[in-house]
Amino acid sequence: MMATVGLELRGPDIVAVSVDDAGVTASAVVPGGSDLAAAARHAIERVGGTSAPTAVGVAAPSSEVAASAAAVSALAKAFPGPFLADGALPSGTAAAIAEAWIGAAKGVRDVVYFAAAEHVEGGIIQGGVPLLGARRHAASVAWLALNPVEREDYRRVGCLEAEVGAAGIVRRLVWRIKAGDPSRVSDAVNGDLNAIALEHVLAAARSGDGVSISVMRDTAKYLGMAAANLVSIADPEMLVLGGMMATAADLMLEPLRTELGRRLARTMMDALTTAPATLGAEAAAIGAARFASAAMQ
Repeated sequence: MMATVGLELRGPDIVAVSVDDAGVTASAVVPGGSDLAAAARHAIERVGGTSAPTAVGVAAPSSEVAASAAAVSALAKAFPGPFLADGALPSGTAAAIAEAWIGAAKGVRDVVYFAAAEHVEGGIIQGGVPLLGARRHAASVAWLALNPVEREDYRRVGCLEAEVGAAGIVRRLVWRIKAGDPSRVSDAVNGDLNAIALEHVLAAARSGDGVSISVMRDTAKYLGMAAANLVSIADPEMLVLGGMMATAADLMLEPLRTELGRRLARTMMDALTTAPATLGAEAAAIGAARFASAAMQ
């Protein structure tokens, strides 16, 4: 019988893993395409062959959970046994499960996971159990309100995501360039500001570009404030930082820890362990599989 399968339905791609009690046994990334359910079935076959899985778990970014509902429903009909037929698990929660199982927080029972990349995601594990909320929207950190100003993009994607998601970081750099601040990023894209991506900002900050460094410092301030809010609410043993906070830890980790120290009670900060996530792009799929596996027991 095949191992448990986990899928993350993220944008145009599907990340698939199969797991057993020891960890990941196979992984694959397949294009989602127009027929998401068919692509998901193909992904399941890629990681485990044609045998029916013992269980299937699905995760999706919070902003895409509704869009994935039809695919989840179709998969629930195709595969018997425990399945998240009432909807996908938010990716942040799934990643928190994975990091607490075989990742940076292995064996830790009280964990906050917080990641910023294209989207901003979070997850909370309390006493070894994921906090889901009444509608599986717990730890929807993209919507943390950290700025009293009201803006259209805050109402559309959430205040935090509008500021520290990849698009928000790029937007803040573009504003600075348009205001007259010289940046190497403009040269790197031959003056085409529409071509700027997060990777350009990170690379320029590493090379000493003052505007990019300033933008990333502002980003670390927002992230530190948000992380402090999560820690204050959940009182975890460990804070696991994913997305660019892990992949660009050289730029982000120390400024973020400094900001945490400014925002948290001393006793809470002294007791907190902070670490970069270790499972990368497969984390949410791994957590979805683990969650489905636990449902069988």
